[in-house]
Amino acid sequence: MIRTQVGYAGGTTKNPTYHDLGDHSETIDIEFDPKRISYKKLLDIFWESHEPAAKSFSRQYASFIFFHSEEQRRLAQETKEQLESGKRQKVYTEIVSARIFYPAEDYHQKYYLRRYSPLVKELIAVHPAPDDFTKSTAAARINGYLGGNGNLEQLKKGLEGLGLSPDVIDRIVSALRGVSR
Repeated sequence: MIRTQVGYAGGTTKNPTYHDLGDHSETIDIEFDPKRISYKKLLDIFWESHEPAAKSFSRQYASFIFFHSEEQRRLAQETKEQLESGKRQKVYTEIVSARIFYPAEDYHQKYYLRRYSPLVKELIAVHPAPDDFTKSTAAARINGYLGGNGNLEQLKKGLEGLGLSPDVIDRIVSALRGVSR
């Protein structure tokens, strides 16, 4: 992943917020490098990360795939049909064209990372604008690590080449050594 951002999509309400979603659903916007991870692999991760045969109890938490191209639509539909066939039950995930994505409020961004204020301060020193912090690849990678993905060596390697000084990377990795996930 290059960047992730949580927010709201799929509805018609203008400028939704967490407390006034209107007809939107909570979602995540993922920017990825197709040379490093394929869209098909992202779909596999999506299908494995939740129970798509469970019907959502509200629009807020409905399962969606928002596609950005005909190829993405085709792959999403194909994998959904394969899953339905294998499970022999209906998959309730909707596959719809991506329209407007509204970023969630700052306090929702990088949820796991925000629990560790020294790390947030370190990253905000490098990315002082709230939007820059939210869209930071480093923040996305650290948030993913804190969410249980990857190991510390993978994270350190992933942080190199992102514009962080070796000193900042060392301070981040040192801080994370003491963090239990």
